[in-house]
Amino acid sequence: MDPPLDLAGVGIGPANLSLAALAAPVDGLRTAFFEQSPRFRWHPGLMIDGTTLQVPFLADLVSLVDPVNPLSFLAYLRDRERLFPFYLAENFHIPRAEYDDYCAWASARLPACRYGQRVRSVRWAGDVFELDVEPAGVVRARAVVLGVGTEPVLPAPLEPLAGNGVVHSADYLPARRRLLAAPDVTVVGSGQSGAEVFLDLLRARPSGHGTLRWLTRTPAYAPMEYSKLGLEQFTPDYVRFFHGLDEPTRDRLVPAQWQLYKAISAETIAEIHDELYRRTVGGGWPNTALLPGVEVVAAGEGDGRIELSLRHVAQGAAASVRTDAVVCATGYRERDTAALLAPLADLVERDAAGRLAVDADYRVRLRAGGPLFVQNAERHTHGVGAPDLGLVAWRSARILNTVCGREVHRLPARTAFTTFGLGEVP
Repeated sequence: MDPPLDLAGVGIGPANLSLAALAAPVDGLRTAFFEQSPRFRWHPGLMIDGTTLQVPFLADLVSLVDPVNPLSFLAYLRDRERLFPFYLAENFHIPRAEYDDYCAWASARLPACRYGQRVRSVRWAGDVFELDVEPAGVVRARAVVLGVGTEPVLPAPLEPLAGNGVVHSADYLPARRRLLAAPDVTVVGSGQSGAEVFLDLLRARPSGHGTLRWLTRTPAYAPMEYSKLGLEQFTPDYVRFFHGLDEPTRDRLVPAQWQLYKAISAETIAEIHDELYRRTVGGGWPNTALLPGVEVVAAGEGDGRIELSLRHVAQGAAASVRTDAVVCATGYRERDTAALLAPLADLVERDAAGRLAVDADYRVRLRAGGPLFVQNAERHTHGVGAPDLGLVAWRSARILNTVCGREVHRLPARTAFTTFGLGEVP
């Protein structure tokens, strides 16, 4: 039997791709990362023309830990012979499609990334983990990292209508032609994805072509927190502070920080207002309805249309509208790992809410067994930065250092000017 891998990864999104890239130069380290999809793809349904990342290009797979790594974004530009155009463009925030192409480029240069292979389960065999991989068979590994990502969430009233005129923003582009043809379209959700979908439909629909409606439970179409000190909540310093809080405090804190991760870039808000204003030239108002502070409480179907029952959160008033299609930009939830980890069910420790208990090194607490890590499944223990691309390389390096039992990548002792918490006050 082949010797076990030092590290096996389940899923290949940006998180595990970063780990694979940082692990590749480590002499003697045996790794493999498995992904059921045939190739790397990152949010293909939201590759709307003109959309950009919400983080600077340095938030690539490796640069914030290892800027000379051959799989950095700048190395990608050099390989594509695009360094000078990038330099002259002076764009700190790159197009979303370019980030996707960069990740695919990096993935193609990592032999440890194995596509078209689905991990069905992970079990502890007494000395190593055993992964049931289809079609490869059983793969043994001393450590495992789960990077299975998130899945789209529809509001409960609209779940029964999925596919019948109701689509999640994750599948927006395949449905775009149908949505443009529909006389009346409603977008639900006011995060960045909701704003981008609304703006794209607004620009592409001719004036007078029915109603374009935008609903959100939040009290306003709010700008994302993007001040320099505000962004320090996406640093390792804040992650360490957050992890040290007790569970009830963490659970109260995350929803209160919604403008850090559920709001809209100021640039997108400005573009929407500019487009609405443009449509008032010559008199009249655009055929749009922007309704903040409104939630969908019920939904039904009849005569080929969708009826939405609405409630104003602050006012308490109720109303109903009939629409031809609904786009739900209502976010994502961490993918359920119960089936994948079923053989470990008696070993995995969980918190009071039944979520995975995750230590400071991103290791799931097990009653017995080797190191089992998670990536982008630890918002409840590590805070709002869990899915943020700016922390991807740092988190991967921390996991890699733990796996190797030494400092493979030197990590900074301090990353923020802000002091979070009261310990030794300067």
